Amino acid sequence: MHTSLVCGACGLSHAIDSPQNLCVQCQKPLLAQYDLASLRGRFTPDVVRQRTERSMWRFWEVMPVDRPSEAVSLGEGLTPFLKCQQRGSFRKFSQLYIKDESFNPTGSFKARGMSAAITLAKALGIDHVALPSAGNAAGAATSYAACAGMKCSIFMPKDTPPANIIECQVGGAAVTLVDGLISDCGKLVRDGKEQFGWFDLSTLKEPFRVEGKKTMGYELAFDMADALGQRELVLPDVVLYPTGGGTGLIGMWKAFDEMEQLGWIDSRRPRMVSVQAEGCAPIVKAFQDGVEFAPLFPNAATIASGLRVPVAVGDFLMLRAIRASGGTALTVTDDELRAGVLELAREQGVFACPEAGAVWWAAKKLSASGWISPDERGVLFNTGTGVKYTHLDLATTGTTTSDCDPH
Repeated sequence: MHTSLVCGACGLSHAIDSPQNLCVQCQKPLLAQYDLASLRGRFTPDVVRQRTERSMWRFWEVMPVDRPSEAVSLGEGLTPFLKCQQRGSFRKFSQLYIKDESFNPTGSFKARGMSAAITLAKALGIDHVALPSAGNAAGAATSYAACAGMKCSIFMPKDTPPANIIECQVGGAAVTLVDGLISDCGKLVRDGKEQFGWFDLSTLKEPFRVEGKKTMGYELAFDMADALGQRELVLPDVVLYPTGGGTGLIGMWKAFDEMEQLGWIDSRRPRMVSVQAEGCAPIVKAFQDGVEFAPLFPNAATIASGLRVPVAVGDFLMLRAIRASGGTALTVTDDELRAGVLELAREQGVFACPEAGAVWWAAKKLSASGWISPDERGVLFNTGTGVKYTHLDLATTGTTTSDCDPH
């Protein structure tokens, strides 16, 4: 169980026994802290390996519960770690892997964050949550709220993929479609919070979605060790991550720090790469400009819903991690990410979301420039299933029709 909640910007501590959103002093994200010194030596990788929990909650000592049975869980986490086959566009990469988050409940990595956030909301007596979402977070929030017996209100841009909208409606959420961006949806959530008493479950505007997402970082160390056939935990050289709100990138960086304090790994870190769409790239621009905070990105537009986040409250935390790791940030076009989806499907058998197409195309760019070498251990994050995005005009190449009766 966490022992404190500390602002990631000013360091102010907040009570852990009452619902919290942003820091009351500077309005920046709060981060959960644990008594890692007392866990060192008794919470070890071997202890984790011996457990039978088939979810991310096998790491419960560094999660916001006293025991795994307290979790609101649908079996999230422990997703596949796939080595890319050296063929086609992937031929030059000898140690490239895909962390395939599409196997999570509701089909994306958002399940991890919502499991942790809803777990704490339930424990603190919250009965109605609300959030803005451009896609997968909405479905995850709906499902985990239903599992916990809570009410859920979702505000989504009206051009959100239909599958995400239907998923929320079927799950019983109150869905409002908004003529605008996710930032416009967020304003409506804030208004409703004041008027109706909803708890705001927006990205990084509560402390625990990041706790669920950080388990991707813990799993990476086990995944990489298993891939190399060794017991000692090891991290990859490079992590390429599609960045919208950035909770996953921030969470993994937090996990690496916790694992070092626990004595599981040394101080070496992967170079963290933030990938955004050319039409919505606030973090890339801030990284290139050398600033700490990312201003609102004007006229944000991309077919990758998860990347269409024009402003992020955790911007400074993302930028700190990227810079501290010696990483970088870059953009791809919508045409490039579409092509990336096709190559992942046709050359690796992974029907990935558009955000993963962006990550793969970014890897190709970084390889061409020499920033990634062919023998480095790199991880591409496929954050969700491509099935929810079948409305996109990907391609019809190779499609044939027949008048023959299949029977």
